[in-house]
Amino acid sequence: MHFQHAIVRKPCRAMLSGITTGMFSKETPIYEAALKQHAGYVKALEQLGLKVLVLKALEDYPDSCFVEDPAVVMPECAIVTNSPRASRNGEKYEIREALEQFYPSDAIFAIEAPGTMEGGDVMLVDKHFYVGQSERTNAEGARQFADIVKPFGYTVTPVPVTEGLHLKDFVIWLDENHLLVSAVMDKMEAFQDFDRYVVPAEEAYAINSLWINGTVLVPAGYPKTREAIEGMGYPVLVVNTDEFKKIDGSLTCLSLRFSSRTV
Repeated sequence: MHFQHAIVRKPCRAMLSGITTGMFSKETPIYEAALKQHAGYVKALEQLGLKVLVLKALEDYPDSCFVEDPAVVMPECAIVTNSPRASRNGEKYEIREALEQFYPSDAIFAIEAPGTMEGGDVMLVDKHFYVGQSERTNAEGARQFADIVKPFGYTVTPVPVTEGLHLKDFVIWLDENHLLVSAVMDKMEAFQDFDRYVVPAEEAYAINSLWINGTVLVPAGYPKTREAIEGMGYPVLVVNTDEFKKIDGSLTCLSLRFSSRTV
């Protein structure tokens, strides 16, 4: 897959009270630093050839800079998700407006209650989706998702998320047959046919690296994971996301990446 577009949203000052499990950091983000890091992230996407749509900050939604969660995108369609968290659920209305710039109305679908889903639980490998069953994505949400994507030739495997927040905090597909995984995900039956690199526990945040058009974005400060990815043959671009780490955010969370038919 070759990505052409990305959608990002500027962080709002309310991000200082964003949702966090504290699994990566106990600190509070520094807003001015987060703005600089977000700008650096956008620059990295542009450097890799993406046309980036930067949406305005939404102070009513502290976690709204994590635009990957309210939607799942693919060339054929976009799916607006349905977060079970009240502080995030309204983001779905805001992201739909952006999606309408790239997809016709009959190619934008939605997960409906009682189904719940966030995009951080959805990992695409070629034409197959792995969908995490987590506190944010339930079985009904995954079922609806599978029904939506089936006509477009996609299949779905549900995967239990037994640690942390989202599936992609603990497993990431880079390209070809390469996965970055936690020790727990390394044992999952669904991933046994992949070439897996088990990221050391002290570098767990680096699991959420991001493949874009042949290059892998890696968060700053994780030399073992960076070396492993370079050893797989990928060029690496290091991006600092330390302020977003403080509220469980990481590289994939901060954008929607896609190649779509234009409206």
